[in-house]
Amino acid sequence: MKKCVYPGSFDPFSNGHLDIVKRASKLFDELHILVSYNVNKKTNFTIEERVSMIKKCVSGLPNVVVDSYDGLVVEYSKAHQIDVIVRGLRNYNDYENEFNLFQYNRDISPSIETILLLPSTKNQFVSSSAIKELVRFNCDISKYVPKEIEKDIIESFKKEIKN
Repeated sequence: MKKCVYPGSFDPFSNGHLDIVKRASKLFDELHILVSYNVNKKTNFTIEERVSMIKKCVSGLPNVVVDSYDGLVVEYSKAHQIDVIVRGLRNYNDYENEFNLFQYNRDISPSIETILLLPSTKNQFVSSSAIKELVRFNCDISKYVPKEIEKDIIESFKKEIKN
């Protein structure tokens, strides 16, 4: 069985993320979406909220597992007999970051491969930070997030703005 892991902070999960998930799930027998902790990002949703939202979005994909982990992705991969990390690549800035991550992951665990998937044209510019900004200014985000979680995202930010 060929398995892969698609890690990220997913704060919030977007149509760009879902695009990568759907395509990667066709390439592998089992895909793990790993909500991971990123020390460089301040998140708006708890890990449990992100896992729950992602599960709503992928419920129709039987070979997709949603999990969370607060350690290194390569350590999760080893523990679950996964030998491929899938990453999305939108632009040159993403490339620089992904290239550096690849080098560290390769040093730590040479047997784990990384593959990069490019987004569909309509998702090339979608980013979680842009979605957060749009919500804060009451803009329509329906083109950028799965319909299953659009309301959850908007409601969460409305609560945050009130506080």
